[in-house]
Amino acid sequence: MEDKKMKILVIEDDINDCNNFIECVKNRNDIEIIASTDSDVEGLDIVRRFKPEGIILDLELNNSKTGHADSLEFLTNIKKIGLNYQPIIIVTTHVNSKRTYDILHRNGVDLILYKDHPQYSSNYVLNKFINLRKIETEFTLETVNEKEQEKDNKISELIYKELDLIGVITKLKGREYIHDAILYLIQNPSSDTNVIQHLTKVYKKSGNTITNGIQNAIIHAWRVSSIEDLTTYYTARVNYETGIPTPMEFIYYYVDKIKKKI
Repeated sequence: MEDKKMKILVIEDDINDCNNFIECVKNRNDIEIIASTDSDVEGLDIVRRFKPEGIILDLELNNSKTGHADSLEFLTNIKKIGLNYQPIIIVTTHVNSKRTYDILHRNGVDLILYKDHPQYSSNYVLNKFINLRKIETEFTLETVNEKEQEKDNKISELIYKELDLIGVITKLKGREYIHDAILYLIQNPSSDTNVIQHLTKVYKKSGNTITNGIQNAIIHAWRVSSIEDLTTYYTARVNYETGIPTPMEFIYYYVDKIKKKI
């Protein structure tokens, strides 16, 4: 989204203000005015059809020919049209009232700009949109990253719990290899990279060292754990000649098991 022009709708009954916004964007490459109207009713229809990313909303539409004198009804109605996103809304006004501002914020307005403020200008308003856009994008990315981390933590907890149940204890180096192998395969189901090759890059050790570490952890578990625990918590068939699963059999068993629990 950051590479595209931000599409803005202007709802303003002052023709000079509208023209100022239109002229201002001619010198910018980050914002596009998709429409301007003096009617909150028409503005709602434009939002429904063209889905602007931002809306400049004049609070007092006294000269509107087909809309309402104030914009509060627009803020109420925009919630009813079933948008699958939340446009950034900046209200511009000559009113300087904390009570009015509180009402506007409660109705979904992101920012209120006082038209009589010395810094007020069309460019000032548009810059606020870009700043809010960046904040929203960063917040969205942060939220996505947090959710991914929460998911990874949950998977890790499930893996460690399963390994504890059959005696693959913390002091075994192979436990970490097993954990990372299972986590990698769950996170990258379509990866062409062999899981042992992945672990050699992570731990800077040879494939034999990684494989032996996993195998020794499995051997330890089958030596110290009761047969009841093993048959209860590891239900895959085991080669009758060796009596224990191979590293890949063991890893893929738990990949499938953990996937069902996520």
